[in-house]
Amino acid sequence: MLRPFAAYLRVYEPLSSFGDPPDDALLAAVERSEMTPNEAIAREQWLWLKSQVSPVHTLPAETRDGRAGPSLLTDVLVIEPGEVPISDDSVELATEPLVCPLEIRARSAAALSSFLDDAPPALQAEVLEAKGLTPESVRSRSHTALRDLYGSTMHVLSTNWTVPLPWFTIVDPDERRIVLGTGPSDPIREVSWRVAMADALERITEAEVLVRDALGDTGPTRILAETNRWLSSFHPHSAVELDYGGLVQLIEDPVLATDTSADEVHAILDALRREAVEEIAEPFENLRDYWGDLASRERFN
Repeated sequence: MLRPFAAYLRVYEPLSSFGDPPDDALLAAVERSEMTPNEAIAREQWLWLKSQVSPVHTLPAETRDGRAGPSLLTDVLVIEPGEVPISDDSVELATEPLVCPLEIRARSAAALSSFLDDAPPALQAEVLEAKGLTPESVRSRSHTALRDLYGSTMHVLSTNWTVPLPWFTIVDPDERRIVLGTGPSDPIREVSWRVAMADALERITEAEVLVRDALGDTGPTRILAETNRWLSSFHPHSAVELDYGGLVQLIEDPVLATDTSADEVHAILDALRREAVEEIAEPFENLRDYWGDLASRERFN
């Protein structure tokens, strides 16, 4: 089955951030966890499909009576600190397992709330009527589901059909992890980066200043500021992962292997740093063409 055509930004916090001590179910899940990011995406997709065929309207990872399913404490991604590159020895990471809860029900609830806020009234009414729901009941259940969060915000952000270019500012282009597998349909196919939180915050803070000075309070500046605030809400010894997710299914081997999106974004930042504005046009055009082509496919789906 095809994975959703979505990219992900994940935060892995130190295990001790989830309670003192953490819940026994969470500890057991961390101990036995072997789930990969690609398997996490497939897991999310399966839970969503399961919720859609349920005779009772539920959110993914929710029981029929509206409570969080048992997977709330067990659907986690776990990495070891040694799997995260650092820029230099002064950067601190936790010495314990780093954990990213999938928080599938809460993320679905947040998406549903956004739908109620942003969808045209006619579309909103059609969807709610088909499910026998009211805006009030949806908001109430979404509010309840958002209490699942371990902290003040979700550990995973996702975007469909593209990667927001500001996300590339947090990574080191040379630390890309790439697995082509046997082709676009191979479930192990992956492009991702991991970065220590301290490095991520330092890079995105500088990028926000550079872009605001050059472009003012534009879309890219706002995304940088919002992402910076989001990252700042987590433990300082966390790790961050940028993952192309299911987008790798849309890109052929030669193109994916030579993808330079992170390099192009950092070339733009370097030009801004040196006030060489004339050098921005070429990498920006390359990025616009590359990601614009992928995003355009949404219109045909």
